[in-house]
Amino acid sequence: MPDRVLDRPIWSALTTVQADLAEGGDGAKRFPADISPFIVARDDSSESLAGMTELVADGDLVVLLQRTPSPVPPGFTLEKEAPGVQMVAENLRSALASDEVVPLGDADATAMLELATMTEPGPFLVNTHRLGGFLGIRQNGRLAAMAGERLKPGRYCEVSAVCTHPDYRGRGYAGLLTQMVAARIVRRGQIPFLHTYASNENAIRLYEKLGFRHRCDMTVQVLRRA
Repeated sequence: MPDRVLDRPIWSALTTVQADLAEGGDGAKRFPADISPFIVARDDSSESLAGMTELVADGDLVVLLQRTPSPVPPGFTLEKEAPGVQMVAENLRSALASDEVVPLGDADATAMLELATMTEPGPFLVNTHRLGGFLGIRQNGRLAAMAGERLKPGRYCEVSAVCTHPDYRGRGYAGLLTQMVAARIVRRGQIPFLHTYASNENAIRLYEKLGFRHRCDMTVQVLRRA
């Protein structure tokens, strides 16, 4: 089973592969505010939690994602707390090639943000796509579905922002894109993993079918800087 770097995947990502994106010090770090609202403390000590306060402007929302919930840091209010699950690829099904799938980049940023805002696959901001590796499917000039990469803690890489426009659901796009993103991660010698809300039973069944297995329960905490 995966090692403990996935217990606090945001911290692990910002201190390894994505350290160039990290803002903050030794006790707390976050992604740039236009890329992701993810923030994390090194541990639950009062010093580390206090370090989060310095990284967030008054009134802004930030998100923690980790195995064990943290105490609410000074200067924050808890807006939402929800159970999630973390899944890791063990027996990944082979991805079939598809001419429908195209790479997405800066030119697609507006359409990607619109699709993510509509479908709410997780935190997605104007520059989230710059975390890399996004693929999409267009239909009739519209972005119908997408998936990409997000957290990159060490030897792991997260499949994220898997979403389909309501008009195009039921066509297998989510599964296809998840497989293709995950297969690319494997080809690089990394291990795919992903997150979803524990209440999203349909997504969990899909990911299990694709070869992902439950590693642990996670907690999503949305905090607002008071």
